[in-house]
Amino acid sequence: MNSAPATKAVLITGAARRVGAQIARTLHQAGADVLLHYRSAAADAALLAAELNALRPGSAWCLQADLRDTKSLPGLVDAALVRFGRLDALVNNASSFFPTPIGSITEAAWDDLVGSNLKGPLFLSQAAAPQLRSCRGAIVNITDIHAEWPLKNYPLYCAAKAGLLGLTRALALELAPEVRVNAVAPGPIAWPENEAFSADARAEIIDRTLLARIGEPDDIARTVRFLLFDAPFVTGQVINVDGGRSTRL
Repeated sequence: MNSAPATKAVLITGAARRVGAQIARTLHQAGADVLLHYRSAAADAALLAAELNALRPGSAWCLQADLRDTKSLPGLVDAALVRFGRLDALVNNASSFFPTPIGSITEAAWDDLVGSNLKGPLFLSQAAAPQLRSCRGAIVNITDIHAEWPLKNYPLYCAAKAGLLGLTRALALELAPEVRVNAVAPGPIAWPENEAFSADARAEIIDRTLLARIGEPDDIARTVRFLLFDAPFVTGQVINVDGGRSTRL
């Protein structure tokens, strides 16, 4: 069901690369105009905007911000209104991810992981809420299956994502009935670009995933699209997109 009209405007954080970029492509293909937020990947964001604008001129715009700087977040909403005249949906996708074994956790790690995974989404959702209420819009947060089933050596990341999961349900309550708020919780979707998981660790993850493979960014993007455009009676929910891995954690 292709129900998203071309007038929908969506702000996607962390949209320059990987899962965020695929979310942007999928929503754009569905007819949405997209505001592509990035923190440091300016070249990637510009290339993606050019790609999308070549398909539909004036339909994509990129904007830089550090989500940990809460004073800058209302500017993202203002930018969407200036560029597209409206804001119908917010996808809180941007995320830092790195290990913090107990004994090694620093305030800098706290500021990074909690800032990108919880603080930023909270304050950006707050900034967007008046506009989303006015157009009966929606928010989708990208959480993680490890918000509920912690990953060893990643306690701070897991705690931040658990906070985002709780925030999803709290915002669904706070913003109802005008705004729907849901989450997508990925499992193994495209390996991290660093060496966080060894070959043996990757093999074990695949072995414990019911579908016996990792997923693709498109698996997340299509679920986001469903929640934004094709699920008008769904709010306060979390969909695990993990190939069944969470059933064996």
